[in-house]
Amino acid sequence: MHYVYILRCADDTLYTGYTTDPERRVAEHNAGDGAKYTRGRTPVKQVHLETFDSQGAAMRREHAIKQLPRTEKKRLAGL
Repeated sequence: MHYVYILRCADDTLYTGYTTDPERRVAEHNAGDGAKYTRGRTPVKQVHLETFDSQGAAMRREHAIKQLPRTEKKRLAGL
């Protein structure tokens, strides 16, 4: 399975990413081993998760979410 997730960072910003293991990936972000963006913004909390059968579909969705304005990302995450 492939996943697209949204994290809420400690500074109240949002980060969108792709993974095959959401729990591991959130732990990596919180350990400072995740994306450069999240390294100084820990702890992070997963606030949204979508599941896909293919990597291509997940990566297209990740890109689409990243193009959304912050207000739409917050709505999608239920914030």
